[in-house]
Amino acid sequence: MVVQTFTTQDEADCAQGALLSAGIAATIQDDSAGGWRPDVPWTGSGFRVLVHEEDLATARHVLGRPDETRAKA
Repeated sequence: MVVQTFTTQDEADCAQGALLSAGIAATIQDDSAGGWRPDVPWTGSGFRVLVHEEDLATARHVLGRPDETRAKA
């Protein structure tokens, strides 16, 4: 599940690090041509931080987005 989307790899890396530090498994899905062009998002979809569905609410809280958790709950 996408917990948040970022415009840069650095932002996504920071978010992933925060989630991992909180004990939440997280990966980054990007559209940077397999890393060949990290400066250019090809489809405009950015860098998506993904977590397991059961961790979504906690992940949003860790990343400071609790309003989205309540809105979708």
